[in-house]
Amino acid sequence: MKSKKSLVKLILILCLIAILTAGCSKTANTQNTANSNSVVITDMLGRDVEISLPAKRIVAIGPGALRLVCYVNGASKVVGVENAEKQWPSSGRTYIMAYPELKELPVIGPGGADSAPDAEKLAGVKPDVIFVTYLVDKAKADELQAKTGIPVVVLSYGKFATFDEDVFKSLNIIGKIIGEEKRANEVVEYIKKCQQDLDNRTKDIPDEKKPKVYVGALGMKGGHGIESTQANFPPFKAVNAKNVADETGQKGSIMIEKEKLIAWDPDIIFIDENNLNLVKQDYDKNTKFYNSLKAFKEKSVYGFLPYNYYTTNIDTAIADAYWIGKVIYPERFNDIDPAKKADEIYKFFLNKPLYNQMAEIYGGFKKLDMDN
Repeated sequence: MKSKKSLVKLILILCLIAILTAGCSKTANTQNTANSNSVVITDMLGRDVEISLPAKRIVAIGPGALRLVCYVNGASKVVGVENAEKQWPSSGRTYIMAYPELKELPVIGPGGADSAPDAEKLAGVKPDVIFVTYLVDKAKADELQAKTGIPVVVLSYGKFATFDEDVFKSLNIIGKIIGEEKRANEVVEYIKKCQQDLDNRTKDIPDEKKPKVYVGALGMKGGHGIESTQANFPPFKAVNAKNVADETGQKGSIMIEKEKLIAWDPDIIFIDENNLNLVKQDYDKNTKFYNSLKAFKEKSVYGFLPYNYYTTNIDTAIADAYWIGKVIYPERFNDIDPAKKADEIYKFFLNKPLYNQMAEIYGGFKKLDMDN
């Protein structure tokens, strides 16, 4: 009898040990999962991407992807760049001007708006994540991820780039992945602060008291003369300017006939300095046309820094908006020195003052004299 009782006790003890062991094992597994650095990120195409945080080795492909990474203090983590970043002149792409060492990194693909990602070269530099803009749709992003075995996170500049919610979301995604969430939030808040400041300075000006303005010589898949303009031009929108091209009802880039410019006869004309040489050449051939325009007759023609180079350099676009605001509404921007403001903006975004370099290349913020 005693032996039976002892056997029962032994069985009970063994069962209890088994239960406790199973319980401990389950608790340990749950803890390991909880402590894992692997998270699921939803990218700008709505794809759920599993990735280990923080990513210490990164690459960025497609127009503007590397720029956004640099804004969020990610330049030191980049392990390869597109060949286009190496071959194109740095001028205009302020992130390369600020971090020229990026051009010394291994090539991870051709680059350019119409290129295709190179899975083999991307995998070769062993990044923890591939950031990409424009080059892929959902299916291609999934395919690239499958080919490389590396998480692919798609970013976006949205429709308006400079002050677009998609840019803000993209910056925050990068910040979370590379361990720079605080910096990403600071960048988003800075852009919004500039947007609010520009709007507050100009939003209460009656439309009838605003001068008519026009922007010409904008790049659009190449260089163009004064006929190349844009409706809803972001720096104009930022300061609530009266853009004559908005009358077309179109959005984005427009090529107009010169007769249309005569009909609009804007009070102030701004010229993209990247194509200023084309305007000057045309001015020499068609001086009568230009001098028939009020802005040219009254010397109200101004240059601004080009900000579209491998999509939008947000820093330069904001600097241009302050300069343009100063020209159109000098009394509303009397506290702004455009060159100093530009350097403040560049230093915030890229940790370096770049205005003098940009001005040396393009001419800077100034009134233009076509005869010189």
